[in-house]
Amino acid sequence: MPFNYDQDFHHVDFRQHPELYRVGKGEQGVLLVQPYKSEILPFWRFKSPAVARESSETIYGLFLAYLKADDFVGADMARKFLQMGFTRARRYANHRGGKKYEGPVPDDKKGQSGAHGRAELPRDPEDPEKAEAAAIFKAKWDEAKHHPDYLRQKEAFEQRYGK
Repeated sequence: MPFNYDQDFHHVDFRQHPELYRVGKGEQGVLLVQPYKSEILPFWRFKSPAVARESSETIYGLFLAYLKADDFVGADMARKFLQMGFTRARRYANHRGGKKYEGPVPDDKKGQSGAHGRAELPRDPEDPEKAEAAAIFKAKWDEAKHHPDYLRQKEAFEQRYGK
């Protein structure tokens, strides 16, 4: 099932209502799903390789804690933050200032990722610090998405609540 952007994210506690959560694709919902957004976001940083290492290790620790508590939604959200660490650091590695697309996000697409018909801006020379930060997050993201307990809990979640 696709990620449902029409939910009342200001009032739904997804820990209490995991049946309302959808994995979706990639990072969908990463900055919407509470209480996980508030628990993970304060640790999400990628300014430099050292900061990215500390951030990714902390978020991976949260990922493991959510798995241990059989909280798949929390684990999936931590996985999404690791993925977003990679994608955002890569964006800044390729586009100084982080602006990848020309023009604003269309009003009906705010909160969703993608080009939405906008042209990609030319790439700047690669920023090696951000590229290294991206690689650090990529390694932790790969570790998370292939973790046996994560895969087992994801399968059980999808069997119970749908894909």
